[in-house]
Amino acid sequence: MNFKDVVVNAFRQTKKALLCAVGCIFAYLGLGFGYKYLLKPKKVTHVGVVSQLIIHPLKSGKGLSVTTAECWEMGLKYGELKDRHWLVITEDGHQVTGLQEPRLVLVSMTIEGGELCLNGPGMEEQRIPLQQPGNAVANCRVWRTDVQGRDCGDQASLWISRFLDSGKTFRLVQFESHMKPRRPTENMAQRVAYSDIGAVMLLSEASVTDLNTRLERDVTVAQFRPNVVVSDCAAYAEDSWDEIQIGNVRLSWVMSCGRCNFTKVNAETAIVDSKQPLEALKSYRLCDPSEKHIYKSSPLFGQYYRVSRCGVLKVGDPVYRISY
Repeated sequence: MNFKDVVVNAFRQTKKALLCAVGCIFAYLGLGFGYKYLLKPKKVTHVGVVSQLIIHPLKSGKGLSVTTAECWEMGLKYGELKDRHWLVITEDGHQVTGLQEPRLVLVSMTIEGGELCLNGPGMEEQRIPLQQPGNAVANCRVWRTDVQGRDCGDQASLWISRFLDSGKTFRLVQFESHMKPRRPTENMAQRVAYSDIGAVMLLSEASVTDLNTRLERDVTVAQFRPNVVVSDCAAYAEDSWDEIQIGNVRLSWVMSCGRCNFTKVNAETAIVDSKQPLEALKSYRLCDPSEKHIYKSSPLFGQYYRVSRCGVLKVGDPVYRISY
């Protein structure tokens, strides 16, 4: 082997050694990155207890308190009742909520023997088949987004129209699992039926208690229509819960709940207050100026979550905040 061959061979060996060293360095860095961001143990902190689970089958309708509920991608489910899967619409398909028709908050909905049961003060119970596949599918508008709903028939329409007693004709529609769900905003992965934003809305008892110290007349949790109510935590503690676990259910934060005039509708009487509790909330629960493009002048009260792991929720379940 001549001198040139010796030099070339030595260079090749050195190059291999350098490449091996560089590879080891990158592998080390990769392991460090993976540990820090992927494998680093999660910190689980007990932050409260579920004190109430509430399903609102009819958007703006009366809530149904349950002790256990399935939690799936599009919200809470109790038997055949699914949260915000029924909607009152105008004849041209626009949503009707308690903002336009406050008496909607008095309409309760249950299911018995395969029939949907509608009840309201001063009205006889109206029963209709839960499934009516032969009925027309209506195109609906919910907060400027399109969605569908199966018309629940003329009897349901007559009952709702007579109960609301506003001289208008309303229809009742039901969202079915094969229908295309809504995306509340174009850039949001969350999918819902007739809910405003997130599949699950959570609020703490302590937040409502604190609000009541600022009011002449107390309001109840029902006024704010949450799905999950949490006790044993400080007021507004839920503001900092980006990811939580309840039982085997995992919830990921979507956004705060910006409150509107609907909060002024008494959940038990349907009487509309001229100011409260909205004015009180505006006095101390406005968003940070950097978020005004999102919430504008709406005060924030409660938090919306998407369901990142489905499962079962129970009253009495501990609530854990997950951090990294």
